[in-house]
Amino acid sequence: MTTSLDAPPVATALPRPVPKPSGDRRRRVALRVLALVVLYGLWELAARTTNNPTFIPSSGAVWHQLVVTSSIHDGVRGYSGHLLVEHLAVSLRRILIGSAIGVAGGLVLGLLMGTVTWLRVVTEPVVTFVRALPPLAYFSLFIIWFGIDETPKLWLLSIAALPPVAVATAAAVQGAPTGLVEAARALGATRWQVTRDVTLPHALPEIFTGVRLAVGVAYSSVVAAETINGVPGIGGMVRDAQRYSQTDVVVLGLFAIGLSGLLIDALLRTAENRLIPWRGRA
Repeated sequence: MTTSLDAPPVATALPRPVPKPSGDRRRRVALRVLALVVLYGLWELAARTTNNPTFIPSSGAVWHQLVVTSSIHDGVRGYSGHLLVEHLAVSLRRILIGSAIGVAGGLVLGLLMGTVTWLRVVTEPVVTFVRALPPLAYFSLFIIWFGIDETPKLWLLSIAALPPVAVATAAAVQGAPTGLVEAARALGATRWQVTRDVTLPHALPEIFTGVRLAVGVAYSSVVAAETINGVPGIGGMVRDAQRYSQTDVVVLGLFAIGLSGLLIDALLRTAENRLIPWRGRA
């Protein structure tokens, strides 16, 4: 006679993650398309109602400037002698270099702030003070110190991108699980090994959030960075068009900055999902 104790164990299957239905994805896409259509309709309505291209240009006027600034028209090359893609490429290069310097400095500073108590006490008010300053507030100093070439622009973008990464990294490092840190130390791990194997993996999700914020701050500061001697550059193009009340060129430049910013943020999110697959999991 077989009892319940003699019965073979029954394997319990682990629950599989339920994939999101494709209907939800299609619904999100439809909502985004609908939002774009509504915004476009409001834009056209405002342009026709005001009937003042200097105040609100029509979408046709912006499209015309896209064609003009992207080609050689009547012997004129783009805008101020440079094509739109060239303006955008110069600005993206400045943003890339400035963001890279700011992110690297913010990572090092945030790691030190999160692990060295006295250093956090000294540097935290300074980082908060710099983060509260608008970029134009210290851009004038950089021009006095470094002139009007590339150096002050890169300094501006670097300083603007550093505080978000430093604050996010310091907060994430401080929030590392105490139990895991103490367990690693009990097993003989050195301070560097604890930081590398326990603290940093736990902090990476918040660090990536800080990096995305830093790149966004650098994008928002590019127009300020290219206020002086910013052509070629998309921010310099916008500032130059503003002086001559070319609102359609200004709107075109804003679209170029915004769409390229969306693309860069999407790339960062993709990298985050691939490099930090444990984000959001218990």
